[in-house]
Order: sequence, then C-alpha cells, then structure tokens
Amino acid sequence: MSAVAAVSNGAAQSRRLSGIDAAFLYLERKEIPLHIASVALFEEPIPFDEFVANIDSKLHLLPRYQQIVVAPPFDLGYPTWEPDPEFDIQRHIFHVEVEAPGGEAELSALAGRILSQVMDRSKPLWEIYVVSGLNDGRGAMIARVHHALADGVSGAALLNIMLDPTPEGSRAIRKPRSRPLPKTLPPKSLPDALTSAVHSSLENLIAAEEGMLDFAQSLLGDRMQAGLKELAALLPELATPPKRLPFNKPCTGERLFTWAEFEFGDLQAVRAKVGCKVNDVILTVLNRALVKYVKMHGEKVAKRYLHVVCPVNIRSQEQGQSLGNRITFMPVILPMNEPNAMRMLEAVAARTQAMKSARAAELVAIAASWLGAAPPPLQALFWGAIPSLKLPVPLFNIICTNVPGSPVPLYSVGRRMLAAYPQVPTGYELGVGCAAQTYNGKIFFGLTADAHGARCEQASRFHRGVVP
Repeated sequence: MSAVAAVSNGAAQSRRLSGIDAAFLYLERKEIPLHIASVALFEEPIPFDEFVANIDSKLHLLPRYQQIVVAPPFDLGYPTWEPDPEFDIQRHIFHVEVEAPGGEAELSALAGRILSQVMDRSKPLWEIYVVSGLNDGRGAMIARVHHALADGVSGAALLNIMLDPTPEGSRAIRKPRSRPLPKTLPPKSLPDALTSAVHSSLENLIAAEEGMLDFAQSLLGDRMQAGLKELAALLPELATPPKRLPFNKPCTGERLFTWAEFEFGDLQAVRAKVGCKVNDVILTVLNRALVKYVKMHGEKVAKRYLHVVCPVNIRSQEQGQSLGNRITFMPVILPMNEPNAMRMLEAVAARTQAMKSARAAELVAIAASWLGAAPPPLQALFWGAIPSLKLPVPLFNIICTNVPGSPVPLYSVGRRMLAAYPQVPTGYELGVGCAAQTYNGKIFFGLTADAHGARCEQASRFHRGVVP
C-alpha cells in the first residue's frame, strides 16, 4: 500500500463511527431522544451576536462539529462522519426567550421542550440555545450534543470552545485557509462499505479476545480473588430480579428537566469520614431520594434493591477528551431498606468496591466488543429491536453518571458561568435519569424525567430536596 493510500485509509477509519457510537443512532426514536446536554446559568445575559462570532472563530478546532452522519450503501458498515457541504452556524445557535415571568420554573420548562426533540441528522449533531428574559437579570444557555458524537467527557470539548478561563477570553484564533467544501457529498461505494464492515468486525473481535485474555490473567491476582469473595457475599442480592419502580414505564419522549446543587466541600467531608469515593456519596444521595419517592407513591422498600448503571470513562491519558464514546458501564445493586444515612453510604461503598474489584465494567466492555464483532447490519437490527421488547422485569432501574468539571470559574464572552446542570438521556422503561457534575466548588445534579413515566408534581418534589 502506498503512503498516500495508507493515510487515506487511516483518515477513513478515523471518520467511521464505532459500534457504540452507531448504537446510539440505531436506538434513537422519538420516544428515546439520545443527546447529552447542559443547562448553564450566567451572571448576566449572553450577547447573542458576539457569542455566535466567538464560537465561529473557534469551531475549526473541532472539525467533527462541521460533519454529518452518512450511512454506507445497504447499511453494510458503520456510518461515517463526512463534511457538511451546507454547514451554516446559524442552523446550530439560536436565540430564545423564556416565557414570563422568567423564573426557574419557566427555564426548566423551556429546557424540557428542547430536550424532548430528536436532533436533525441532516446537519451536524449539536445545538446551542442562548436564553434571555430571566427575571433575575441572569443569562442562560442550553447546549446539547448527540450521544453518537460525544459522551459526557468528550462533550466537554464543545464547552471548551464555548467557555474561557478568564473574563478577557481567548485570543483571536485565525482560521486556517481551506478549500471550499464540495456542494454534494461524495458517493459511497459498495467495496468501501464491505471493507469497513470487515475492518470493524475484526477490530472488535481482537479487542474482545485481548480483553478476555487480560481478564483471565487477572483472575490469579490477589485483588481479583478478594473481589470475587466480596461478590460471592452479594450473590443473594445479585440473584434478585429487578423490580419496577414507579417511573419504570414505557417512555413517550416528552421530557421534564430540573436540577439541584450542593456545596462540593460538604460532599467531600462525608466522603472523607467514611473513606469512600465521591461517586459513592452521589449514589447514596440518589438512593435515599428514590426511597422517599417510592414511599410517596405508597410502595414499600423492604427487601427492595435499586439497580443502577454507572457509565465509566475508559479513555487513556493520551486520548484526553477525544470525541466519540469511550465508555463502558458498571452495574451496581443498592439496598433501599436501610434507614440510617451513614450505614447506607457504607453499604453503597462496599457494593461499588466489590463490582470494581471483580472488574464488572470490564466484562461489560468485553461483551460490547463481542457484539461489535457481529456484522453491522445485524447490530442495527439488534439495537433497533430493543425498544420494542416487553420484558417481565426491567434490566435495571436508572442510569446515574458523574462527570468532573472545572474547579475554577469559567466565562463566555466575559460573562461568568454560575452553574452547569448536566443532562443524561433516558428512554425505553427508564423514566428518570440522573447526572452529576462538579464545577467551581459545587456539585450540580440534573434530573431528566419522562413526562408520563413519572408523575410531574411528585417528580418535582423528588428532584428538589429529598436528600440525606
């Protein structure tokens, strides 16, 4: 192969979506809008024209945000990212005014309406809504990115060009000279699609075999042996099938979004007292909130467990905030019938540690690689069929993700960001999803609820303050 051909082939592979990236496209429908998002508050309103010009001056640093998803012939391979010949930043950044009287409830309702919409795949899969009209003189911004383009960590790449570490902002970034984009997308050939399908299958097969070999070798280690013993003690819980919580109902696509925030120092103090991880405290807060929520619906929590799935970032340091999805998932089963908050935290920490020691998240990643070794058309059929499945019990109850944010204040066109409430998508029978993000000494919770999978009045009470 010539050097030019090798470079061309490498570029083509880098544009190809991974199996998990493509899965978010295959799964999506109006009942399951699959984007990640953030609702940010600023000390002053954001000047729209200045903001658009600022983003436009930096967007060339993220070429992927000027590309669209293109399917191969007959869906034989994974889709690829191709330059959008009609890219126009005005189709991605919008000015909206919140309804009167412009309070938190109106901003929450606006966010819910935006987050309910499936993104338009005929253009690059990101949008920013600059919000004005808040009654306290502040500004707001709602940004969303399709999950096929980014996960919670790589989604920060868009925030990095939206926000600056100082009020003065970044220096002007000169756009490189480039040839104009073609007016039409290049046609995709059948041989290219077949080559891509074979390459992706072999790539995932090798990854699965390497993962299995590494996992088998770890079985001989002391840490794994201890983890398996801890896991064995939890077998009665693991054998208990998940039970539906009040919000584990088929989702409609209409979303509610609301939030809460706490001092990160308080969370750290609790973490230090028990000697656990930050995520253990977050899961305990969520678990106790859900216990109260279940009781509000007149149900009992005795002998009940909360089945949570936690996304885990598997990027190497070299990959940094690389785009696409570099995640696996760690399942955790949490007891709901412990009335004492500290004892519940200790129970949560013990269970998450057992799952980590047993490398549960790595087993999920290996299973995903085995699935990725199947021909892409079969994967599309598999993921596309999941939303129509009616299981007697849910696979799990809720997703909870925790993404680290900036420890220092950030600014957009000179306006300081006060808060950033993250959003995680939900759907199928997962009527509520929880996301947490640290920023500037606080931790911000964003909660997404399906309008018909959770009762609005009680969901609002649940979101607002039922915490330890």
